[in-house]
Amino acid sequence: MEFSFSKEQETMREMLRGFAKNTLKPHYRHWDQTHEFPREYWRKMGELGVLGVALPEKDGGSGSTAVAAGIAAEEISRGDFNIGYGIILGSLVGDILSRGATVMVRQEFLIPMLKGEKLVAIAVTEPEAGSDVRGIRAEASRDCNGHLRLRGEKSGISLVAVADGAVVAAKESGGISLFAVSLQQPGVSRKVFDDMGTRPIGRGSLYFDDIMITEEDRVGLSGQGLRSVLTGFDLSRVLIGLQSIGAALESLEETITYVKEREAFGKTLAEFQGVGFTLAERYADLELLRWYCYRALWLQDQGLPHAAESAICKWRAPRVAVDTIHDCLIMHGQYGYTKDLPLEQRLRDVIGLEIGDGTANIQKLIVAQHLTGIRPG
Repeated sequence: MEFSFSKEQETMREMLRGFAKNTLKPHYRHWDQTHEFPREYWRKMGELGVLGVALPEKDGGSGSTAVAAGIAAEEISRGDFNIGYGIILGSLVGDILSRGATVMVRQEFLIPMLKGEKLVAIAVTEPEAGSDVRGIRAEASRDCNGHLRLRGEKSGISLVAVADGAVVAAKESGGISLFAVSLQQPGVSRKVFDDMGTRPIGRGSLYFDDIMITEEDRVGLSGQGLRSVLTGFDLSRVLIGLQSIGAALESLEETITYVKEREAFGKTLAEFQGVGFTLAERYADLELLRWYCYRALWLQDQGLPHAAESAICKWRAPRVAVDTIHDCLIMHGQYGYTKDLPLEQRLRDVIGLEIGDGTANIQKLIVAQHLTGIRPG
């Protein structure tokens, strides 16, 4: 058993932590307040090679490991939780496209996405199909001339306002299929939600009004799209865990500095057991989950099953991160409740990942099925 990162991974960690703290963190609150999407910094992520760190070099990735992708998600999210979405989406969408896209789609979407030049969303969720992805109603079918047409609505889609394209899940006669679709064409419209968090990323609905698609746009085999997405979730859910943990660890670090300096009743806050015990408990929670996440990524790198481990990471990490950031906010007193500190924003941002990519109850179902071999009814 080996619990250390390689020299190359430690070098990567150090580089990304400096980038996150010195370049990203100073702008974190600004982008939230203005709802501005930080496209310039997304491109910088592409230049650093971390948008597709675990994807093959032939597709524009860095050809590294899932563990390296986890390092990137954790470190970038310390500086800016929302920029951390670049690692998640690059890994999820990139993996789906790398495994099943045509040469045309790779050239049009995958390679520019990994360079940070294009933004590609994943469009699976619908108003009536969230956790129950088999309830998808968006449909791809042939018209009287034999042309493929896509119609339907996708809801709760990240990057909805700024994405250049999307990998869209749609019903076909043989099941659910995936298509890579340009969002710049006629017949595509968007609606942006007014969310409480992740405002620079932006979520909303996509509407496809009988737009024409081709077989070249197909990603993977007809009717096999759901399996492809669920396979991708085994990686993205672990990365979400580390994205959340990164934001929580940064909050904890800021709070430790604060309680060592702030005085009350003639001594620093750090000297009070009520403060020290809370810090110790949250640190322990985060460290346990952090290493569990890296174990899940190690399993992926070894080609071993890890769906249950991935579900545990997604279920527990955002919840513990929210609790940690909440405690950090409280320990800052009335000042922590202001928008002068990033704590309230991190709290709003991380809460969203208690929902996205599957709620806690969905993850529990996955773990229960793993334990019993019985699919819950």
